Amino acid sequence: MSKADTALLIVDMINNFEFDMGESLANKTEKIVPHILSLKKHARQNDWPIIYINDHYGLWQADIQNIQQECENEKSKAIIEKISPEDADYFLIKPKHSAFYETALHTLLTELQVKRIVLTGIAGNICVLFTANDAYMREYSITIPKDCIASNSDKDNEFALTMMENVLFAEITTEEQITEKQT
Repeated sequence: MSKADTALLIVDMINNFEFDMGESLANKTEKIVPHILSLKKHARQNDWPIIYINDHYGLWQADIQNIQQECENEKSKAIIEKISPEDADYFLIKPKHSAFYETALHTLLTELQVKRIVLTGIAGNICVLFTANDAYMREYSITIPKDCIASNSDKDNEFALTMMENVLFAEITTEEQITEKQT
Protein backbone atom coordinates (compact mmCIF):
# COMPACT_ATOMS: atom_id res chain seq x y z
CA MET A 1 0.00 0.00 0.00
CA SER A 2 1.19 3.50 -0.83
CA LYS A 3 2.44 5.85 1.87
CA ALA A 4 1.75 8.89 -0.30
CA ASP A 5 -1.51 10.76 -0.67
CA THR A 6 -0.83 11.41 -4.38
CA ALA A 7 -1.38 9.07 -7.34
CA LEU A 8 -0.26 9.37 -10.95
CA LEU A 9 -3.08 8.57 -13.38
CA ILE A 10 -2.21 7.70 -16.99
CA VAL A 11 -5.28 7.74 -19.24
CA ASP A 12 -5.64 5.95 -22.61
CA MET A 13 -1.98 5.92 -23.57
CA ILE A 14 -2.34 2.39 -24.96
CA ASN A 15 -4.17 3.44 -28.09
CA ASN A 16 -4.53 2.40 -31.73
CA PHE A 17 -5.07 5.94 -33.07
CA GLU A 18 -7.46 4.46 -35.66
CA PHE A 19 -9.97 7.33 -35.85
CA ASP A 20 -10.40 10.76 -37.44
CA MET A 21 -7.38 12.88 -36.55
CA GLY A 22 -5.70 9.81 -35.02
CA GLU A 23 -2.48 10.51 -36.89
CA SER A 24 -2.38 14.03 -35.43
CA LEU A 25 -3.04 12.72 -31.91
CA ALA A 26 -0.35 10.03 -32.32
CA ASN A 27 2.19 12.70 -33.27
CA LYS A 28 1.23 14.85 -30.28
CA THR A 29 1.26 11.80 -28.00
CA GLU A 30 4.84 10.97 -28.97
CA LYS A 31 5.85 14.40 -27.65
CA ILE A 32 4.30 13.89 -24.21
CA VAL A 33 5.66 10.35 -23.63
CA PRO A 34 9.07 11.49 -22.27
CA HIS A 35 7.35 13.84 -19.81
CA ILE A 36 5.02 11.10 -18.57
CA LEU A 37 7.96 8.71 -18.21
CA SER A 38 9.79 11.31 -16.13
CA LEU A 39 6.69 11.66 -13.94
CA LYS A 40 6.51 7.87 -13.58
CA LYS A 41 10.09 7.82 -12.33
CA HIS A 42 9.29 10.63 -9.88
CA ALA A 43 6.13 8.84 -8.74
CA ARG A 44 8.02 5.62 -8.11
CA GLN A 45 10.72 7.46 -6.13
CA ASN A 46 8.03 9.10 -3.99
CA ASP A 47 5.96 5.95 -3.47
CA TRP A 48 2.98 7.29 -5.46
CA PRO A 49 0.74 4.64 -6.94
CA ILE A 50 0.85 4.64 -10.75
CA ILE A 51 -2.54 3.82 -12.23
CA TYR A 52 -3.20 3.25 -15.90
CA ILE A 53 -6.82 3.54 -16.98
CA ASN A 54 -7.49 2.55 -20.56
CA ASP A 55 -10.22 1.92 -23.08
CA HIS A 56 -10.91 -1.79 -23.41
CA TYR A 57 -11.17 -1.95 -27.24
CA GLY A 58 -14.02 -4.43 -27.03
CA LEU A 59 -11.98 -7.02 -25.14
CA TRP A 60 -13.58 -6.37 -21.73
CA GLN A 61 -10.69 -8.03 -19.92
CA ALA A 62 -8.20 -6.02 -17.91
CA ASP A 63 -5.40 -7.85 -19.70
CA ILE A 64 -2.78 -5.33 -20.71
CA GLN A 65 -1.01 -7.69 -23.13
CA ASN A 66 -4.22 -8.34 -25.08
CA ILE A 67 -5.06 -4.64 -25.23
CA GLN A 68 -1.52 -3.77 -26.34
CA GLN A 69 -1.73 -6.42 -29.06
CA GLU A 70 -5.12 -5.13 -30.19
CA CYS A 71 -3.82 -1.55 -30.37
CA GLU A 72 -0.43 -2.17 -31.94
CA ASN A 73 0.01 -0.82 -35.46
CA GLU A 74 2.39 1.45 -37.36
CA LYS A 75 1.13 4.61 -35.59
CA SER A 76 1.08 3.18 -32.09
CA LYS A 77 3.88 0.62 -31.78
CA ALA A 78 6.68 2.98 -30.67
CA ILE A 79 4.41 4.74 -28.18
CA ILE A 80 3.14 1.49 -26.66
CA GLU A 81 6.68 0.10 -26.33
CA LYS A 82 7.80 3.18 -24.36
CA ILE A 83 4.78 3.88 -22.15
CA SER A 84 3.37 0.46 -21.27
CA PRO A 85 2.64 -0.31 -17.62
CA GLU A 86 5.23 -2.06 -15.52
CA ASP A 87 4.43 -4.96 -13.19
CA ALA A 88 4.16 -2.66 -10.15
CA ASP A 89 1.64 -0.37 -11.88
CA TYR A 90 -2.12 -0.72 -11.55
CA PHE A 91 -4.14 -1.27 -14.72
CA LEU A 92 -7.89 -0.69 -15.07
CA ILE A 93 -10.15 -0.68 -18.11
CA LYS A 94 -12.91 1.84 -18.66
CA PRO A 95 -16.06 1.63 -20.79
CA LYS A 96 -16.50 5.34 -21.52
CA HIS A 97 -14.64 8.64 -21.40
CA SER A 98 -14.13 9.15 -17.67
CA ALA A 99 -11.67 6.96 -15.79
CA PHE A 100 -14.15 6.98 -12.90
CA TYR A 101 -17.29 5.94 -14.79
CA GLU A 102 -18.16 2.28 -14.09
CA THR A 103 -14.59 1.48 -12.94
CA ALA A 104 -12.93 0.57 -9.64
CA LEU A 105 -10.80 3.74 -9.70
CA HIS A 106 -12.52 5.59 -6.84
CA THR A 107 -12.46 2.45 -4.68
CA LEU A 108 -8.76 1.91 -5.43
CA LEU A 109 -7.89 5.55 -4.67
CA THR A 110 -9.84 5.33 -1.41
CA GLU A 111 -8.05 2.11 -0.44
CA LEU A 112 -4.69 3.76 -1.20
CA GLN A 113 -5.75 6.87 0.80
CA VAL A 114 -5.14 9.15 -2.19
CA LYS A 115 -6.30 12.76 -1.89
CA ARG A 116 -4.48 14.27 -4.91
CA ILE A 117 -4.25 13.01 -8.46
CA VAL A 118 -1.73 14.00 -11.09
CA LEU A 119 -3.65 13.44 -14.30
CA THR A 120 -1.94 12.65 -17.62
CA GLY A 121 -2.82 11.07 -20.95
CA ILE A 122 -5.00 11.45 -24.01
CA ALA A 123 -7.20 12.92 -25.24
CA GLY A 124 -6.98 16.02 -23.10
CA ASN A 125 -10.24 17.45 -24.36
CA ILE A 126 -12.23 14.24 -23.87
CA CYS A 127 -11.07 11.48 -21.52
CA VAL A 128 -8.68 13.59 -19.44
CA LEU A 129 -11.24 16.40 -19.12
CA PHE A 130 -14.07 14.01 -18.20
CA THR A 131 -11.82 12.26 -15.67
CA ALA A 132 -10.85 15.61 -14.15
CA ASN A 133 -14.51 16.54 -13.89
CA ASP A 134 -15.36 13.32 -12.06
CA ALA A 135 -12.30 13.71 -9.80
CA TYR A 136 -13.47 17.22 -8.93
CA MET A 137 -16.96 15.94 -8.06
CA ARG A 138 -15.31 13.37 -5.76
CA GLU A 139 -13.30 16.17 -4.11
CA TYR A 140 -9.82 15.09 -5.17
CA SER A 141 -7.15 17.72 -5.52
CA ILE A 142 -6.20 17.73 -9.22
CA THR A 143 -2.87 18.55 -10.82
CA ILE A 144 -2.55 18.61 -14.61
CA PRO A 145 0.94 18.83 -16.08
CA LYS A 146 0.14 20.51 -19.39
CA ASP A 147 3.07 18.83 -21.15
CA CYS A 148 1.63 15.43 -20.19
CA ILE A 149 -1.72 15.66 -21.99
CA ALA A 150 -2.48 15.83 -25.70
CA SER A 151 -5.60 16.36 -27.79
CA ASN A 152 -6.32 16.10 -31.51
CA SER A 153 -5.72 19.85 -31.86
CA ASP A 154 -3.78 22.38 -29.84
CA LYS A 155 -6.87 24.60 -29.67
CA ASP A 156 -8.92 21.78 -28.09
CA ASN A 157 -6.09 21.02 -25.66
CA GLU A 158 -5.86 24.66 -24.57
CA PHE A 159 -9.63 24.82 -24.10
CA ALA A 160 -9.55 21.68 -21.94
CA LEU A 161 -6.73 23.10 -19.80
CA THR A 162 -8.67 26.35 -19.38
CA MET A 163 -11.79 24.44 -18.30
CA MET A 164 -9.86 22.25 -15.87
CA GLU A 165 -8.18 25.28 -14.31
CA ASN A 166 -11.13 27.68 -14.18
CA VAL A 167 -14.06 25.33 -13.57
CA LEU A 168 -12.49 22.31 -11.84
CA PHE A 169 -9.84 24.32 -9.96
CA ALA A 170 -7.05 22.04 -11.18
CA GLU A 171 -3.48 23.16 -10.70
CA ILE A 172 -2.02 23.50 -14.20
CA THR A 173 1.71 22.94 -14.14
CA THR A 174 4.46 21.10 -16.02
CA GLU A 175 6.21 17.79 -15.50
CA GLU A 176 9.40 19.64 -14.61
CA GLN A 177 7.68 21.74 -11.95
CA ILE A 178 6.36 18.56 -10.33
CA THR A 179 9.59 16.56 -10.52
CA GLU A 180 11.69 19.45 -9.19
CA LYS A 181 9.50 19.93 -6.10
CA GLN A 182 10.69 18.27 -2.93
CA THR A 183 8.12 15.76 -1.73
